[in-house]
Amino acid sequence: MGWTRALLAVAAAVAVGLALVSGGSESDPQTPPALPGLPPPFLGTAVVGDGGMTAAIDAYGSVVDLRAPGPAGRALIDNPADRQAAGSVEADTGIVVRVAIGDRPALPLWLADSVAQRYLRGTNVVRTVARFGAVSVRVTDAAVGGVLARVVRAEGPAAARVVPSLAVNVDAGARCETEQQLGRAMLICRAAAGGESGAARPMIRAARVGDRAWLRRSRPLGPGAPAWAAVMYERSILVLRALTDRRSGAVAAGARDGWAYVWPRDAGAAALAFAAAGYHAEARRVARFLQDLDLDAAARFHGDGTPVEGRAAQGDAAGWVAVAARAARGSFRTQGAQKEPRDGGGWHDRADYREGEPGDFLANAIASGSSGVSFVRPGTKTHTAAIWPGPRAFETPRGLVRIAGDPDAGLDSAAAWAVRPFPQPTLFAAARRTLLRLAADGTRFGITPGEGWHGGSDPWSAPTAWSAWSLAALGERRASLGLLADLRRAATPPGALPERVGARTGIPTSTTPLAWSHAFTILTLQELWPGGT
Repeated sequence: MGWTRALLAVAAAVAVGLALVSGGSESDPQTPPALPGLPPPFLGTAVVGDGGMTAAIDAYGSVVDLRAPGPAGRALIDNPADRQAAGSVEADTGIVVRVAIGDRPALPLWLADSVAQRYLRGTNVVRTVARFGAVSVRVTDAAVGGVLARVVRAEGPAAARVVPSLAVNVDAGARCETEQQLGRAMLICRAAAGGESGAARPMIRAARVGDRAWLRRSRPLGPGAPAWAAVMYERSILVLRALTDRRSGAVAAGARDGWAYVWPRDAGAAALAFAAAGYHAEARRVARFLQDLDLDAAARFHGDGTPVEGRAAQGDAAGWVAVAARAARGSFRTQGAQKEPRDGGGWHDRADYREGEPGDFLANAIASGSSGVSFVRPGTKTHTAAIWPGPRAFETPRGLVRIAGDPDAGLDSAAAWAVRPFPQPTLFAAARRTLLRLAADGTRFGITPGEGWHGGSDPWSAPTAWSAWSLAALGERRASLGLLADLRRAATPPGALPERVGARTGIPTSTTPLAWSHAFTILTLQELWPGGT
């Protein structure tokens, strides 16, 4: 919008009746409206960090989630997921950039004429560029160890008249310092317990150098991989770097309230992806963290390994922990004995990955029934025979359904797990039928978890990615590439994969990026274009 419309929007925000979390009070705040084609403010669209302090940045350059120590650490910004869903986030949440040009009022970036965002290639350094008329405002964010660094710079003919400012609203657990001058503003935030010293610009340079050096350690994709695949692969590896605690190996599902926890299945997939991408120490670190969890205590865990209340243990946890440990053992020389997962309680009458009521579900049966893991194409002699708990209870002429003994339960994309990472060769044919049918019925942004999905028609990136992995393993290359194309359309401009997007718009409607989705993307790409050692 132009300057006149932007000023009118400021006035209107004061006058209109405001949205609510509950109860309908007009005194409740309202999340500012989104620019056309973009998600609402205060929903993260990119993540920065190297496994220390972790920050989520929204599409308008605001820091909307900040955590330390590590990505599953304490929240340092108050941005509840229920307020995000209700559209009632305070406009001064987190760290917000505002821009004043001459004697005009200072405006946030969601009132700019346009906003664009990208990662600097090969890094977790995020750059957000907003345009106000002839003025361009560039925001650069990075996190190194226990420090978040930000530089805001005005560019263009009127840059000398621009005064950028940073409104900082963070918890006492972070110490933030700002420096503001004509045409420029800088910020450094450190965890109260410590953090590296240094100015903002040198810290951003250090993040750029460190990320690129870390990325060079990866196992490259094999011959024939197109450029888009390499870009997708690199971004997915860097997302896992940002969301994995560099000390403990705790993998946060996402940098957002309600998602900054460790789910055994999400973290288990991350361990598999690290192993496939050549990050052997990281794979072992994640596996060891998982092996120390009390899997019968809860569905998800804090970064220190303590259970999170509110959701009962789920039937796939022990399987994911075991398969992560086996992949880690196979990817490097074991130092010391590897432990089996603690508890796990079995798969019968447990909630599954959809996290609803307990039952006898396909995903849990598959995860609990495998005694080995292999990344070799089906049909070879390297597959391990596995004990399968009653496959015919889920099998129908159309494919594999979600609920044992209920042929009307609907096909479940978790059928893919019987190919990768819990190979059940006797189910490959049924899994193929299931996945091809779900892919054919999907949207241009991916698939839902399965038929009869209660969450509406919006596609989810994790089922799309795990289906692509298993279809590639089954030799269904065209179908796998089709799902990868869906994921590329669903990704944000910086390349982050949202948990889910609007079925018609492709705009993120949930946590972005999601570690689980990027882990399966790495595994799919390595399946399609296997790299060297």
